[in-house]
Amino acid sequence: MRAAWTLALLTTLCAELTFTAVAVPSTWVLLPLLLVMYGCGVLLVREAVVRCGGGWPSLVALGLAYQLAEDGLGLQALTSPDMYDAADWGVRSLGVNWTYWESQIGVHVVLSVLLPVMIADLLFPHLRRRAYLRTGGLGVTAVLAVAGVLGLRVFVSATEDPGYRTPIGWTVAFLMAIGLLAWLALRVLPRRRAEGRPRRERKAPRPGVVGFVSLYLTMAFLTTLLPLGLGDDLLLEDTMSKPFMLVVAAMTAIPFAWLAVRWGAAVNWTDTHRLWLIGGILVSHTAFMMPASLASVFIGLGTLCLELLALRALAGHLRRRQEPRPVMA
Repeated sequence: MRAAWTLALLTTLCAELTFTAVAVPSTWVLLPLLLVMYGCGVLLVREAVVRCGGGWPSLVALGLAYQLAEDGLGLQALTSPDMYDAADWGVRSLGVNWTYWESQIGVHVVLSVLLPVMIADLLFPHLRRRAYLRTGGLGVTAVLAVAGVLGLRVFVSATEDPGYRTPIGWTVAFLMAIGLLAWLALRVLPRRRAEGRPRRERKAPRPGVVGFVSLYLTMAFLTTLLPLGLGDDLLLEDTMSKPFMLVVAAMTAIPFAWLAVRWGAAVNWTDTHRLWLIGGILVSHTAFMMPASLASVFIGLGTLCLELLALRALAGHLRRRQEPRPVMA
C-alpha cells in the first residue's frame, strides 16, 4: 500500500503540480480530483501491465489509452474548439486539435505514466515486477479512475467550455482506440516480451550526458508545440508553419524515445542513469512554465529547488543501497 500511495502522489506531482501549477497556481484547488484521476488512473495502468507480464512498451500503449480517456472523453479538450484556446495556437482539422493532442501524448505518457513508475521502481526495487494491490484494491482503483475521468467533465470541462459535448463519431473512435491499445498492451506486447532480448554490448553515455540530452530534448518538444508558459503565442510560429511544427515535434520525440530504449539496453545502464534521465525531464518541463508571470518565476524556482533536493536525496538513497553491508563475525 505504501508503494501504491507513493505512485499515486508521484503521478499528480509530475503531471500537474510541477508543471501546470507553476503557471496556474489555482490548479491546487483541483488537488482532490487530480489525485483520484491521475493517481488511480496511472496506478490502474501500472497494475494491469504488471499482472499481464508486460514491460515498458505495454506501459506506453496503456499510457496512450489513458491520455485518450482523459483528454478525449473526460476533459474533451481534443475536440473542443474553445478549451484552452488550443484551436487558435495550434492546428485544428476534422474537428480535432492536433497540436494539443500531440503535445499531450508526450506530456501524459512520459510525465503522468513513465516517470512516476520509474521513480516508484527506484524507491521500491523489490516490487518492480510485483503487483501493489490485491484484487479488491484493483477493483476499487478502477472505479475511482473512471470517477476521476467523469469528474473532469463535470468540474473542468463544464467550466472551461460550458455545454460542449464531443461529437458521437469521435467518442466512438476514442473508445475503439482505447480498446485496441488495451488489447495491444495486455495481450500482444507481453508475448513479444516473453521471448526475451539480450542486453547489447554497447554502452550508455555518462549519467550527466543523459541528463543534459533529456533536458534539451524535452524543452525542444514542449516549445515546438505549446505556448511558452501557457501564454498566447507559440515561440517558433514566426519561423515555421503550424503543420510543420507537428512534424518537427515528432522528429524530436521519436529519436528521444529511440535513445532512451537504446540506453536502457546498454550493459552499463544503472539506476544513476535513470535518475539523471528523470531529472532532465522534470527540470526542463518545470522551467518551461516559468515565463508565464513574475509569480511563476518564483514558484518555478522554488519547485526546481525542491525537485533537485528530492533527486539528490534519491541519489543518496541509491548509493546507500548499493554499499556493501558489514558482515558480522
